[in-house]
Amino acid sequence: MELRKRTGMVFQKPNPFPKSIFENVAYPLRIHGIRGKTVIADKVEKSLRSAGLWYEVKDRLHISALSLSGGQQQRLCIARAIAADPEVLLMDEPCSALDPIATKTIEALINELSKTMTIVIVTHNMHQAVRVAHQTAFFYMGNLIEVGAPDKIFHNPEHQQTLAYVTGQFG
Repeated sequence: MELRKRTGMVFQKPNPFPKSIFENVAYPLRIHGIRGKTVIADKVEKSLRSAGLWYEVKDRLHISALSLSGGQQQRLCIARAIAADPEVLLMDEPCSALDPIATKTIEALINELSKTMTIVIVTHNMHQAVRVAHQTAFFYMGNLIEVGAPDKIFHNPEHQQTLAYVTGQFG
């Protein structure tokens, strides 16, 4: 339970709750026992700002989160995931269902958030890994094959399997 409190999760497909925008972001705060209305309102605003969504929704916090676009829903899910100030943010293919503009926004957000928390991203998009990763790991069939800086992994890998993957021989 303690580990889960310190970990935020964002999934491949946006999964907003069938609640208002405000209540989606407030949810983790409430389940962690935070009850103060002012504290919750401040954290919701801070999280939506951090996720780059505040100015788009600040006048519509009471509407259903399901009415947002796909990119907005994904940023809402990120806001929800960071509302309780996690130490680690796990992201599974966070941009796979998004258009290039929404992807650029999410990647900029990842780069900003990485200044204050550890972010672990699962992605099959090698270009995205190069753009956002500080460290890259290549796994194959559940085995860790190689770990290193993105430049090393993508331009000078040590292992043949890594080289075959990054050059498009499989995958």
